Amino acid sequence: MDLDELRKYDGTDCHVCLAVNGKVYDVTSKRQLYGPGGPYGLFAGRDASRCLAKFSTDASLLKNEHDDLSDLTSSEMNVLMEWAIQFEQLYPCVGRLLGPKDEPDVYTDDDESLPSSNEMDASTK
Repeated sequence: MDLDELRKYDGTDCHVCLAVNGKVYDVTSKRQLYGPGGPYGLFAGRDASRCLAKFSTDASLLKNEHDDLSDLTSSEMNVLMEWAIQFEQLYPCVGRLLGPKDEPDVYTDDDESLPSSNEMDASTK
């Protein structure tokens, strides 16, 4: 999903989602933290990567456009990677955050490029 789509998931009408290092997580299970009025509610429907990398809840760090994070220090990138691991362990990943030149992945039930469940089973043996 892109940033405009992500913004719909700010917890006011539906799920609470946020992005961390290019992945979108459903944090609805912790609405009291990430939802409206919560201590991290500013992250709801946003890419929280820069704030997490800097251990900050400064809303001015949240961008309204794609943030390539290229100006983060190596230390900040390491911090962001640690946060990404935490989110991966705690919350379901529901997609990826698309950059301005990224195309969404589209899958259909009849997509022959995807392995069948039998092929998946055979490849794990």
